Amino acid sequence: MKALSLLSGGLDSILATKLVLDQGIEVVAVTFILPVTAEKRDYASEVAKRFGIPLVRVEAGEEYLDMVRNPKYGYGSGMNPCIDCRIYMLREAKRIAKDVGADFIFTGDVLGERPMSQHRKALELEEKEAGLEKMVLRPLSAKLLPETIPEQKGWVDRNKLCAIKGKSRKPQIVLAKKFGILEEEYPTPSGGCLLTYREFASKLRDLFDHNERVTVREVKVLKIGRHFRFGSSKIIVGRNETENTLLLDLKNTEVYVFEVPDYGSPITILEGEKSKEAIEVAAKLTVRYSDAAVSAEGKEVLVEYESEEDKKTIVVSSLDEREIAHLRI
Repeated sequence: MKALSLLSGGLDSILATKLVLDQGIEVVAVTFILPVTAEKRDYASEVAKRFGIPLVRVEAGEEYLDMVRNPKYGYGSGMNPCIDCRIYMLREAKRIAKDVGADFIFTGDVLGERPMSQHRKALELEEKEAGLEKMVLRPLSAKLLPETIPEQKGWVDRNKLCAIKGKSRKPQIVLAKKFGILEEEYPTPSGGCLLTYREFASKLRDLFDHNERVTVREVKVLKIGRHFRFGSSKIIVGRNETENTLLLDLKNTEVYVFEVPDYGSPITILEGEKSKEAIEVAAKLTVRYSDAAVSAEGKEVLVEYESEEDKKTIVVSSLDEREIAHLRI
């Protein structure tokens, strides 16, 4: 018997995987690399290595972003389309289960843990939309849910599964200690989805409003720097050396790059329309967040900017805080 685990690397999915493995079932794991997650550490790979199970990595692309833009079942507290996201994952899992020869799929879902996507009706809806009715086992809450086909057929012993529900993490922590799983081996529950954060959601909404098609690269850039909107122009200013490097690595060939020479300076990227006014605003923002804002306070400063074909200079002063607030996304 073989099962496919939806393994995020979070505690719930770790425990669910352990419960199924302990029943002598062969497990293959799948993890989803989403462009809207904050977590940098690859917990899923660490867990798969610890358990000695194969791991399939699925990198979500523009199809996923199209779903985020127009979710069938709406958003949660921010721009998080939790139900549609789960349907997306289950559909992909169904395809992968067929490829690897898995007999059923299981997840770390806990009944009532998330108000939008983990109540009973939502779980049933997600299965139905993915074409997996009664084929998705949820080991942590199985005893509180209708029997699945894997349980009915005796592939899984229901008596060895759990009846956890609600938002409290105490039952999971107790189970983790029983299995010898340490706290540093899984992320905190608050890590995850950037779509629940107001600032990131505002940036993504702005991106959708001004672009017919949105790429994974553009969404990755939303995680970096300060973001400003000037008409149809987008301006991004790095916060530190690390972000400056990332902005240069992620920029496309159609942008202008700004920097204040001879001072500690951010890298500023101008995307979209390159009007004279937009160039001036981008240059002023570069000055504002450079060391020149203090050293040359009130004076005009030379700013260099370049494209793939050309390099130019412009002399500008800084912007005041009221102007900046008006431009900030």
